[in-house]
Amino acid sequence: MANRDLQLNSGMKCAKYMLIIVSFMFALTAILLIMVGTTIQTIFGDFSLFIDGHFSSPPALLIAIGFILIAVATLGAYGAVKESVMVINLYGVCLFLVFILEVSAAIAAFVMQSQVRGMLVRTMHQALQEYDNDPYVAAGVDFMQSGLECCGVDEPEDWKDCYGPNKNSTLGADDVVVPNSCCGRPGVDLSDASQVTCLETFDYGCFRKMNFIVSQSAMLNATGATTVAFVQLLGVLCAFMLAKTLRRNKSIREARRWQLQQSLGVLISGGKMGPPQNSAVTGYQQLDNGELGTQEPYTYTPQSPSVN
Repeated sequence: MANRDLQLNSGMKCAKYMLIIVSFMFALTAILLIMVGTTIQTIFGDFSLFIDGHFSSPPALLIAIGFILIAVATLGAYGAVKESVMVINLYGVCLFLVFILEVSAAIAAFVMQSQVRGMLVRTMHQALQEYDNDPYVAAGVDFMQSGLECCGVDEPEDWKDCYGPNKNSTLGADDVVVPNSCCGRPGVDLSDASQVTCLETFDYGCFRKMNFIVSQSAMLNATGATTVAFVQLLGVLCAFMLAKTLRRNKSIREARRWQLQQSLGVLISGGKMGPPQNSAVTGYQQLDNGELGTQEPYTYTPQSPSVN
């Protein structure tokens, strides 16, 4: 009996600590999701001029999932410490709901990845057309060109029909004036030290780099959500299996406790405990029914010490 009780307690402790470790791993995963979502949000925020608003929804959902997952992991650890089957089952249900959210975020990111090319071609050409008229657009284009070390959409010649100084009739047919943000190597005018000239401009357009950044961000969002979602599904199965194990172990423990009480002759009735029938408290012992044919029908002998 002692051996079985020891094995039962060991099983309970193993299930409890396993759930605590799984909850801790999910908490770490939630922190990673928040970091990935925040990074993608920051990238999209820097180039918000060229990215449609709905593209920020998947990373925002990823951040929200991270915070929800932290709360769910805390719930799982609490249920493990308290050995509450109901809390652990609730933990499994919550994990399944988070799994659905992660699948939704992954699907949205995969769908948006296919829309990146067309969106960038439209927004970047539109930004070049509005460069002279809108200071906000000009600041966004200059930030992109200087930060990514590029010029124009596909090539620097894209500025020929968009930038105001190119409308000067004195320019040659092959001459193109570009903004200062296209300058790769600035220099000082020898005749006037206060004037800065551009010795070399960037030769490549910004579309290729922008397409890579936005596409990879969307792919990171999709793959991250998908990977965590499948790990989450394993967590759901683990939670329900541990809840089943805890329920079975608690039932076995209660059954053995009841058997132990019965073997000790403890009778529980109405919340009060009565002494066993053949104990020194009653003072009498009942003979077995098998002795009825040879002796008096019933004979009681006192168990208390003699007064003589």
